Amino acid sequence: MDVHEHRLQVPRTARYFQLGELASARRLWVVCHGYGQLASYFIRHFRSVVEQVPGTVVVAPEGLSRFYLQGNGGRVGATWMTSEDRLTEIEDFSAYLDALLQRLLAQAPADVELCVLGFSQGATTVSRWLLRGGRTPAHLVLWAGTFPADVDPAAAAALLTRIPRLSFVCGDGDSYLAEDRVDEQLALLRSHGAQPHMVWFEGRHELKPAVLIQLAQQA
Repeated sequence: MDVHEHRLQVPRTARYFQLGELASARRLWVVCHGYGQLASYFIRHFRSVVEQVPGTVVVAPEGLSRFYLQGNGGRVGATWMTSEDRLTEIEDFSAYLDALLQRLLAQAPADVELCVLGFSQGATTVSRWLLRGGRTPAHLVLWAGTFPADVDPAAAAALLTRIPRLSFVCGDGDSYLAEDRVDEQLALLRSHGAQPHMVWFEGRHELKPAVLIQLAQQA
């Protein structure tokens, strides 16, 4: 007897964390964490940005799937997608981020500037989300992560050439993204017509508050 796979959409609750007040925001940053992180910890890296760049609000959504990082207990992390049923997961997190952004913009001034940052797996996540939606951020930051190579080149070019500022950020000691892979990413982005601004910092696979502040001030 054959086994048939089916799909069923169900309501579920997603969570996100926020720094700053939307009602008076001049700039809204939506920031997506990497694999195995939780948004409640991830957003702490942006506290100094909100404190030192007036009018900035940072919102960190959390991936819809959580798991124990080791064994059957202890620390918990979240992920945006895996290789299993990947296309459905992309649809789900894109719909989630669309709904979240709609909620945030309804609470913010009409002229608020949207900026998007993805760290590690979050870089691919925000890229796929923006590719599927109609929203164009004023600044896109891909931090220690990659723009997907398996997307329609015309769609990628249409998105990347609309974004006024694109930053690619990486630590010089990042074991997950060596310099040759960074060069490949820059070449890929340029092949789509983008003009990425490369930012190197001294460090590994991590966020650097000082660099975040610089990016926020330049956005």
